[in-house]
Amino acid sequence: MQHSASNAHGGVDHGGEHESVVVHVQLRPRRGATRKCLAALASLAAEHDQVAFAVSGLSKDDRVVRVTVGVDLGPRTGVAKFSPQAQAAYAFVSAVFTSLYDHMPVYVAEPSGAERAAAAVLIERAASGVTVADVVEALPVSSAGSAIPSPRTAGPGERIPA
Repeated sequence: MQHSASNAHGGVDHGGEHESVVVHVQLRPRRGATRKCLAALASLAAEHDQVAFAVSGLSKDDRVVRVTVGVDLGPRTGVAKFSPQAQAAYAFVSAVFTSLYDHMPVYVAEPSGAERAAAAVLIERAASGVTVADVVEALPVSSAGSAIPSPRTAGPGERIPA
């Protein structure tokens, strides 16, 4: 799923100040709710047609599918000056957090190569009519991020008597 704004810059200029800034937000729908999550994301994109974004990463573990969305904030200098493009992108990101909260959105770093490749497969196959469920089912299960840390024990000064 990609959404390009008509005023978005086509590429990244590595000259410094015109370099485009991308923020990555990851949605983590339960495995059975992935289609609903992507449909809600598409609906949200229709409401924010000035914003350029793309599904930039895709992976799964035993419980959730991790869908990473890269949102283009615009040129670095425009972001610093809070340009209209940056404001629209921030409004879109804010809407992702408020309207898709059931899918556990979080800010993340850039997706890995494997996650980017899986996202490309999703976009390619979705265009040819393959269902999201089929693409997600074909993904390998990642053990990274599925481990739940054990709770830390209270220190001596932190214990409250019963």
